[in-house]
Amino acid sequence: RMFHDDELEESEKFYVGQPRVLLLIYALYNTLVARSEMVCYFVIILNHMISASMITLVLPILIFLWAMLSVPRPSKRFWMTAIVYTEVAIVIKYFFQFGFFPWNKHVDYTKDKPYHPPNIIGIEKKEGYVHYDLVQLLALFFHRSILKCHGLWDEDEKGDSSSNKEDTDDELSLTGGRRDSSASLKSVNLAASVESIHVHFPEQQTAIRRKSSSSISQLSHRSSFSSHRSKRGKYILININHTTLSLYFLQCRLCVTKSRCGLCCFRTLQVYVPIRQFFYNLIHPDYSAVTDVYVLMFLADTVDFIIIVFGFWAFGKHSAAADITSSLSEDQVPEAFLVMVLIQFGTMVVDRALYLKKTVMGKVIFQVILVFGIHFWMFFILPGVTERKFSQNTVAQLWYFVKCVYFGLSAYQIRCGYPTRVLGNFLTKSYNYVNLFLFQGFRLVPFLTELRAVMDWVWTDTTLSLSSWICVEDIYAHIFILKCWRESEKRYPQPRGQKKKKVVKYGMGGMIIVLLICIVWFPLLFMSLIKSVAGITNKPLDVSITITLGGYQPIFTMSAQQNQLQSLEPNEFNEFLRSYRGNTAALQFLEGYAREDITRADLEGNSNSLWTISPPSRQKMIQGLRDFNADFSLVISWTIQRYKNMKYLISHFFPRTLEEVYPYYIKAPSDSLAKPIKQLLRGMSPDQGKQSMWENITVSLVKNTSEEWWVLDQLGKRQKTPHESLELFIFSDKVSPPSLGFLAGYGIMGLYASVVLVIGKFVREFFSGISHSIMFEELPNVDRILKLCTDIFLVRETGELELEEDLYAKLIFLYRSPETMIKWTREKT
Repeated sequence: RMFHDDELEESEKFYVGQPRVLLLIYALYNTLVARSEMVCYFVIILNHMISASMITLVLPILIFLWAMLSVPRPSKRFWMTAIVYTEVAIVIKYFFQFGFFPWNKHVDYTKDKPYHPPNIIGIEKKEGYVHYDLVQLLALFFHRSILKCHGLWDEDEKGDSSSNKEDTDDELSLTGGRRDSSASLKSVNLAASVESIHVHFPEQQTAIRRKSSSSISQLSHRSSFSSHRSKRGKYILININHTTLSLYFLQCRLCVTKSRCGLCCFRTLQVYVPIRQFFYNLIHPDYSAVTDVYVLMFLADTVDFIIIVFGFWAFGKHSAAADITSSLSEDQVPEAFLVMVLIQFGTMVVDRALYLKKTVMGKVIFQVILVFGIHFWMFFILPGVTERKFSQNTVAQLWYFVKCVYFGLSAYQIRCGYPTRVLGNFLTKSYNYVNLFLFQGFRLVPFLTELRAVMDWVWTDTTLSLSSWICVEDIYAHIFILKCWRESEKRYPQPRGQKKKKVVKYGMGGMIIVLLICIVWFPLLFMSLIKSVAGITNKPLDVSITITLGGYQPIFTMSAQQNQLQSLEPNEFNEFLRSYRGNTAALQFLEGYAREDITRADLEGNSNSLWTISPPSRQKMIQGLRDFNADFSLVISWTIQRYKNMKYLISHFFPRTLEEVYPYYIKAPSDSLAKPIKQLLRGMSPDQGKQSMWENITVSLVKNTSEEWWVLDQLGKRQKTPHESLELFIFSDKVSPPSLGFLAGYGIMGLYASVVLVIGKFVREFFSGISHSIMFEELPNVDRILKLCTDIFLVRETGELELEEDLYAKLIFLYRSPETMIKWTREKT
């Protein structure tokens, strides 16, 4: 065998024979080494999330706008900047920990203030002020050691020195020609030292660029530069000899020293020109590994959108009292929620537009604006709105971390460039059950399919009208679904003449039967189980009794609260049930109530208010009572207060006595009306058809000098008391839990009208009208139609708009001609 080495084989056998735990540790370490750059990014972002200060803000911005945009990897200058900056930050934080600084004398008072200057800068005194900075510095040195081990740390310097040696024979002047007539001078690499300055010359039209269609000459021309460019890195550097550099720089020095303004411009150019050159080469690359990570960016934005919806209270001032469901139920839209949702949705729309237009320059500008805007809002505006530091806002930290993932993906997209062709939905790349169900779920989201279609039509060059565009999208979606079903039929074929298996029939058919039965009987089951199983006992808070004679001033008013409202003991409840052993109607009524649902109210017999009536009204009332030929009304009203007020008013006419006027048992249902329970009142006899009898009460007027009040006493009380009193039993219906109150509030008829009938309409549409769609549903082979749709997308992306019109006309003719459709969808032979 060639390249056979016994030592390597022995080493491989020794490695394979190690324990699995040790192999796992080796694998984790190798993963850490391979992704050490990402580990550094993660530690820097984590440090900023914990510290949330201006000192730690610099490096995350440099990551998203410098390191992640560098090709092929961040330069040595960036890593040295990060290391030196971290060391300086540690020294600054350590220096300001001494107690003689004024702001360190009241740390407990100012530590939670978001706009306290030391907290904003990051120099406040606190425990563990430098822990994360030390971890960050350790990660940076670890990555530096890995780069040095692989020879990548001094790669730029070696490339520059080698290029200087190769170009000694080709000395160029500033006004002289270039090395190749087809190549333009992109930049002059002049350092900030005495010998050099960085000068940029605009690229000519003959420069090498990425084009959609390339010829053989262009390929050969690019191949001639490949070896030379691999040694020099990202940019083509034209070196100038030392004499020319000295002369040019001396001329610049003479011009600059003439005025102070010129010196400022010189210093400004030293900063501006390299930055401009960096972004220029990023937007106009010679070579690019085209990729498409829009789906991942969209998922990151979707996660951020979900975080805003379910955690919007973290972006408002009074976070503890905020509740999105209660706010929306009261037709109130919180301002913080509205602003965050609109901003997040707007960024998603802009990102989609840039993706469709494939403009890298727009994406770079959007990235810069978004990076600065998000960091300014999250770390300077949001703490003032919420009145708490960013490091204490967990939801905001989670939102920011997901947004950092989006920034990383966006930088990767900018660095690699947009794809030249965007064909169809990302869910339609393969034909299986997973993609089928995900695609159908995507189409079920309200307005998402329509919004995507309209945005694609707006920002894509096409000759089709909006209706034609939507028609093509609908045909493509329909054909993709059919293609998935046909592929599943090929994977799981059904032999001819063989009946369906019971697993399929009972699995699919049985599930549909159970689902339809549940939909039909859902309201009854829901309303029955919501109170019996998940119901909450709603005991009364206050019970009040008021008695009025003939419409005059009330003679008796009394209420029972707190200790006067008692639940029945187990022995009392059992005795209560035994007393109605022979009454079937009463026992049936009691089946729906448990012991905790029954409350006994003990009302004092003495009225809690004086009887204040004018002498003329008093005299008139006495005359009415003495008139035995006329009826005189007695009005007894009671009020039971739970979470809703429940009142009931009843009137009885009596000649001279107060017999059968007092209801002993009252039902407090979930609605607003409390009613007496006729099944439990004494004298109830359904066989004889008699009306229920009420309790008797005695009424007496007590006088004390100039004051008088009424005293009532119930004769047939279950619990005997030595003083005058009234006794009342309240049966409280269970109420639905607050989480299901919105659904239980409709009632049975409301649920049938709003749920069952609506779902029934959709089910009926699924089972009816199938005959009208047989021509377009039962297609044996849809590969040709699918290819035609793909061809329309392809010619649109390549700019062949006339061919797009022809293919669209062909697709429409295909759907208008049943005979042609049959020929196109035949099985391949």
